[in-house]
Amino acid sequence: MSALSPAATRRSAATGRQFRIERGGSSAVVTELAAGLRSFEMGGVLLTETYEAGDIPPGAAGITLAPWANRIEDGRWTLGGKVQQLDITEPSRGNASHGLLRNTGYTALETGTDRVSLEAAVFPQHGYPFLVRHRVDYRIDDDGGLHVRQTLANDSARSAPFVLGAHPYLRLGDVESGELTLTVQARTRLVSDERLIPRSSAAASGEWDLSAGRTVAELDLDAAYTDLAFADGIARATLAADDGRSVWLWQDEKCRYTHVFVTRTFPGRDVVVALEPQTGPANAFNSGHDLGWLESGDEFSMEWGIGASL
Repeated sequence: MSALSPAATRRSAATGRQFRIERGGSSAVVTELAAGLRSFEMGGVLLTETYEAGDIPPGAAGITLAPWANRIEDGRWTLGGKVQQLDITEPSRGNASHGLLRNTGYTALETGTDRVSLEAAVFPQHGYPFLVRHRVDYRIDDDGGLHVRQTLANDSARSAPFVLGAHPYLRLGDVESGELTLTVQARTRLVSDERLIPRSSAAASGEWDLSAGRTVAELDLDAAYTDLAFADGIARATLAADDGRSVWLWQDEKCRYTHVFVTRTFPGRDVVVALEPQTGPANAFNSGHDLGWLESGDEFSMEWGIGASL
């Protein structure tokens, strides 16, 4: 790999430089903005929702999330007895949403035919007085699947809190997503209020049970699942068509949460499904649930990806 590569186009898109990687019959486009995944396909079958070059990512499509995923209630939390106030970036619910890098351009550290690595820094600021770096490594594996590794490094003199995540929307080519069956093997769901802040947890049973598969058209979900079923260190959430084809999100054991977001507001689509790997839940900066703390000079990595049977 090299620090410079013709794989990146010039800044002509709303999301900055577009880094195209490919291997065999698979290809992905990664954006300078938010180190986002703009598209991924295998064998000519589009496996993620995408958007036009002149658009910003609708519904945070494909962006990576650091130093927190999801939401912080009122943008407020406490550090060493002192209240920290973040900017409110979700005014409709009064929350700080999706971290501090969703509107930041990442620097390409290395690029290659089948991989790209990008990095951006969070500088000390009101609400988050730490210096951290978020690196995102994309590659296409031997089997044509997409492999993503997100790493947070703490350059501060003291430990820093974090939750890492990503916001991909999966699809299966031209099949209407409402016709697909969604399966998530999880024992527990988080119970959230109208602002999507978790207040408790409950068994993932009844209408919340996705373990045997539910048709997407039946669902209206914006909820996190945990106590995932890991096999050989990997958990999967799958979208399957009636003809046996399927696409899945996989995540490693450091990602103990899968947030499922089914929405009917994505441009040009009747219904879409975001499957979001996260190391912790919404509002972890206040609840402390699975909140990571990174010591000075240390780093933390989590991995996830997308695969398919076509």
